[in-house]
Amino acid sequence: MRVGLLIFPTDKGIQPIELGKEAEARGFDSLWFPEHSHIPVSRRTPWGGREGAPPLPEEYWHTHDQFVALAAIAGATSTIKLGTGITLVAQRDPIWLAKEVASLDVISGGRFLFGVGYGWNHEEMESHGTDIGRRRKVVREKVLAMKELWTKDEAEFHGEYVNFEKSWSWPKPLQTPHPPIVIGASPTPLHFRHIIEYGDYWMPIEGRFEVDGKWAELQQAASAAGRDPSTLGLGVFGAKPDAAHLAHLRDIGTSFVALGLPAMDRDAAFEAMDRYAPLVAEFNA
Repeated sequence: MRVGLLIFPTDKGIQPIELGKEAEARGFDSLWFPEHSHIPVSRRTPWGGREGAPPLPEEYWHTHDQFVALAAIAGATSTIKLGTGITLVAQRDPIWLAKEVASLDVISGGRFLFGVGYGWNHEEMESHGTDIGRRRKVVREKVLAMKELWTKDEAEFHGEYVNFEKSWSWPKPLQTPHPPIVIGASPTPLHFRHIIEYGDYWMPIEGRFEVDGKWAELQQAASAAGRDPSTLGLGVFGAKPDAAHLAHLRDIGTSFVALGLPAMDRDAAFEAMDRYAPLVAEFNA
């Protein structure tokens, strides 16, 4: 199991290039950036879609574009893996997104991890014209369409939400057949069906969902659906930075974790990385 970092890359905190260089120099395995295009001030949807949630933190509307930020880091580093944690696929055009993913994978030398999710902020999705009730179906079609663009010289796709004629699209990703697809989602039967169909990893947020038993359920569901469970991996966002706990996650089969960093305070981010140094030494040696 490998230890990485997760942070909202904001205009108020540590800037992406400095962060990428520092994370790589300190031995972290990966660096993950979430995204939100904007946050409507109406704030109709509670944080995470959870009733009774605390007020939404300010970093949610101060984020850099994740692909621009990760591309900048790719040019300033050489080994650290770069991930989207997660990309709001339903809010993005799949043809452009396929090119962004492939370009970043090539530019980084095959270091990109494509984290995808379904989204929770209804008013943000509405601004993009996203059908909230069908967003999971939309994400599924967009990912399947992108796979065609990544793997076919002449790709076409004809679905309910995505439709394009036979087309050329380059570059192709450096990783084959494409960068790993990491699905950040709650452990529901529907989400497990999506992960089994088109995902490579499940990456839940620790503290919101029970991981151990649900990971076993996902493996059983994969086997029942005819997919070899060994072809699926587990990652954990926001893992508790405790050596014994991380050892437990490793023992149940977790492939990687992402430890959280403060988003709005550069000095606090450095302090957190310093605190995590013993965990890097133990798990990334």
